[in-house]
Amino acid sequence: MVIIGGGAAGTMAAISAASQLENTACDITIIEKNSRLARKVMITGRGRCNVTNNCDLETLIANTPKNGKFLYSAFSAFSASDVMSFFENHKVPLKTERGNRVFPVSDKAVDIVDALAKAVKSNGVSVVEGAVAEIITEENAVKGVLLDDGRTFGADAVILSTGGASYPLTGSTGDGYIIAQKLGHTITPITASLIPLECHEGFCSRLSGLSLKNVTLSVYEEGKRRPVFSEMGEMLFTHFGISGPLVLSASAHLRDIEKRNYTAVIDLKPALSAEQLDKRILRDFEETLNRDFINSLDKLLPKSLIPVVVSLTGIAPDTKVNSISRAERQRLCDVIKSLTLHITRSRPVEEAIITRGGISVKEIVPGSMSSKIIENLYFAGEIIDVDAYTGGFNLQIAFSTGFLAGKSAVQNMLGE
Repeated sequence: MVIIGGGAAGTMAAISAASQLENTACDITIIEKNSRLARKVMITGRGRCNVTNNCDLETLIANTPKNGKFLYSAFSAFSASDVMSFFENHKVPLKTERGNRVFPVSDKAVDIVDALAKAVKSNGVSVVEGAVAEIITEENAVKGVLLDDGRTFGADAVILSTGGASYPLTGSTGDGYIIAQKLGHTITPITASLIPLECHEGFCSRLSGLSLKNVTLSVYEEGKRRPVFSEMGEMLFTHFGISGPLVLSASAHLRDIEKRNYTAVIDLKPALSAEQLDKRILRDFEETLNRDFINSLDKLLPKSLIPVVVSLTGIAPDTKVNSISRAERQRLCDVIKSLTLHITRSRPVEEAIITRGGISVKEIVPGSMSSKIIENLYFAGEIIDVDAYTGGFNLQIAFSTGFLAGKSAVQNMLGE
């Protein structure tokens, strides 16, 4: 068996396959571009590795908006609790945080990577550094793989788990799509998901680096009254627009972003109603009656945000607080409760945490992850046209599909 790609999905596929063999002889080889396995896992969760989400099957599917039901068998074969048990059994203590996000207690992604690498080694799996150019077939059945340096490896089964097209420096360069396409598989359009967003407003660059905590971000599509996304959490401004956990989550809900008009609305004080906010502002103003307006908001807003908010109210910065009218105070409340940004596009796919699109699920058997076109070919991980929200769901997809692909490939090879 040859597994192309040694990321989260590929390593789990190898471990799963090896665990099915017991005393049966079978060579399992991972072919990986990088000198180290699971390199992309190292940067997940901002280096902490949000390894899964501590939830049930229905919640996993609900948080996978693209072809979630296709993953029913994979999630059933290797659930979130199975993932947690796997790492706990491999001496990586875990903890569950807000939103049921699961992290190693150490907050170090390297512990997850090391556990996978050790399990690969202890199960007798070979690791070969190299890049696969194509999968060799005869009569629509897998026969081996050809590397770009001319080396060939015979194979009775091949699992393609090369990841998507995001973070190319980690090895996810999209070459797996080309390999699959040569074999007749359909690749749905490749776009970015879980990605920072660019905005029209020039003040974003002036606020670059400002992190906002406990704010509510709502995103609206033009022509629709209800937001496509609304959640409280953390975000930040960048030189091009907005990023951070809230923004990455929101981006997963945006479709055809360059063809549709989306607006982001930030409630800077979601814990206060408009009436409560007005009373809070009045109290602050009473303490600074003789100050200029721009010097009266220190207790309410981050320092770098004050000039932007003042400008958006249309109130002259040097207006004395004691002369601000009720209508002007209302405008201030409106800006604070609904700071509005116009989204122009997402950042390039290379900067995305995951890739939206991939091998069409219509051409994959959901109960085995096997190809409907090429015999003894299997798929696992981000290369498949499935993507989920943030919160550990995408790594869960990688582990579940990898586990099922490895198990299915061995059972098929052994005639079970």
